[in-house]
Amino acid sequence: MKHVLITGATSGIGKGLARYYANQGDTVTACGRNTEILSSLAQESGVKMKAFDLTKREEIERQFADLDELDLVILNAGGCEYIDNPNDFDGHLFERIMTINVISIGHCLDIILPKIKRGGQLCIISSSSSFLPLPRAEAYGASKSALSYLARTLSVTLKGVDVTVVHPGFVETPLTDKNDFPMPCIVSVEDAVGYISEGISKRKREVHFPRRFTLFLKLLRLLPFSLWLPLAKRIARG
Repeated sequence: MKHVLITGATSGIGKGLARYYANQGDTVTACGRNTEILSSLAQESGVKMKAFDLTKREEIERQFADLDELDLVILNAGGCEYIDNPNDFDGHLFERIMTINVISIGHCLDIILPKIKRGGQLCIISSSSSFLPLPRAEAYGASKSALSYLARTLSVTLKGVDVTVVHPGFVETPLTDKNDFPMPCIVSVEDAVGYISEGISKRKREVHFPRRFTLFLKLLRLLPFSLWLPLAKRIARG
């Protein structure tokens, strides 16, 4: 039986992973801001709940103080907002996304890494949006690119802990429900949980899915930027 800590466990992928590992018989510490949802999840699946704001370092320190000997930490919490008019750049939006998607991860790592036992695992949920510069994703894509670089660097430098970075395509979650554009190859939360949990169990360095979508993006990434630029502009025009 493993002790698994998951952030962003109140919806989408995080909630699905909390249910999955709890059903496997593991001890799950589910973190999020919504006390009501966490309480429901605790009653349903028997997870331990920690309700707090990950953007506040002092709350992370207080909530994680009693944790030790973790086998798996999944840093999944994040947000998504788009910059609709880059000529009228929204610095406050950019700060919000960077704070929740990047800075809070740094504080979590600072506090939680010493609590992962030797031979344990760290999983960071990034996004396939980090593969290419995409319209409206100046903030979101930049934050996820930072996470991918961070995870890959930790794969090189961390001792005694294996690191997995996850690059999902579109997944049916409350975040993607807000999108007003086509989402090719979108998958269910259940499918996403299957891809991620399998990759973690195999200690893969990277998990990306659905592969027919993510491999296509990786292929496009090989193009010279001068060739990708007109395609991206065409997408931006709709």
